Amino acid sequence: MHVMHIIANNASVPYFNWIAESGGRYPGVKFSFVALYPEMPVMSEEMKGYGCDFYWIKFDQSRRKRGMVRSFFNLYALFRKIKPDVVHTHLFDDSLPAILAARVAGVRMRVIQKEDTGFHWNFKPLWVWADRFNNVNATHIVAISKESKRFILDKEKAPSSKVFMIHNGIDLKAIRLMDEESKNRLRKEFNPENKFLICTISRYIEWKGYRYIIDAVKNIVTINNNVKFLFVGYGGQEHELKELIEQYGLNDFIQLSGWIDRKVMPSLYGIMDLYLHAAYMEPFGFVLAEAMANGVPIVTTRTGVAADVLVHKESCYFVNTKDSASIAEGITWMSNHPEERMMMNGKTKRIADDSLGVDRMLDEYVGLYKRHHPAFNAPSA
Repeated sequence: MHVMHIIANNASVPYFNWIAESGGRYPGVKFSFVALYPEMPVMSEEMKGYGCDFYWIKFDQSRRKRGMVRSFFNLYALFRKIKPDVVHTHLFDDSLPAILAARVAGVRMRVIQKEDTGFHWNFKPLWVWADRFNNVNATHIVAISKESKRFILDKEKAPSSKVFMIHNGIDLKAIRLMDEESKNRLRKEFNPENKFLICTISRYIEWKGYRYIIDAVKNIVTINNNVKFLFVGYGGQEHELKELIEQYGLNDFIQLSGWIDRKVMPSLYGIMDLYLHAAYMEPFGFVLAEAMANGVPIVTTRTGVAADVLVHKESCYFVNTKDSASIAEGITWMSNHPEERMMMNGKTKRIADDSLGVDRMLDEYVGLYKRHHPAFNAPSA
């Protein structure tokens, strides 16, 4: 069985590296990879290093519509030549051309792993028709959380017979590879006064809830000034967030770091006192899974994987979406209950070990392919 994974707008995807590295665990299953990207991406060499076939199709996100049309024809030609058994996509920009091309080329199993569920519905409603069009052309639609599954069924109107749920997985070993040198450097850079450090790691975009965090901080520091908030990310909302921080006089309490090298992320989790997630929709939430894997106490909205596996005041503190007062209450409760925070450390680690490892995820996907591909389930003569 040949499974071809496709992704757009990413030069390197740790998730693809995990698949390539673990692919040898599945005799008879071959994984190959396609990137839609403006120039030859880093993953070209990464995949070759794992002995996997890799294909590059030029795609410029700034010329999205034209790029999708060209990608459709290039992907159609590739599928006709390679004849994969399964085409597996991840984001809208790869799914629209690839799933249609796969259908026209006669690929019998076409899987969309819905990593960006809800984006069009919330921010680009004129494109919702295209999400539904993808669902028509796919044979299998994978939701990566219960929230995502409900959305796909209720809002995108996908037939329930096509929709499956498989949580994303992470490389548990890699995300725990912290070292004291990196931790000390990060403390010096981001928390030299050794305050109670609260981190949020996500893009600076509206649906991640940063504005509500800033409003919460404004109230928190009136009763507790021994806190530091670190926003790790990038995105179009950065200027707005900086203006809000300046307006409220919170420069001593909130720092925007920009993106941090993936290699030191484990060490960053190692210096956090609390992980804060305020998104009002999250298809999955990789950073939540990473925080769990490192036993970081979590304050989060009921979204993505957190809503599926965590329990209020047992393994996290749940807060309301778009609610600064609720966020402030959750942070205050966590900071005032050190024993409960310590107990959460072990619980979240066990949850990650049991439910969120990459091997578990790959086992479920390979099981899906083998159970549902027509060629492997034809009736005996």
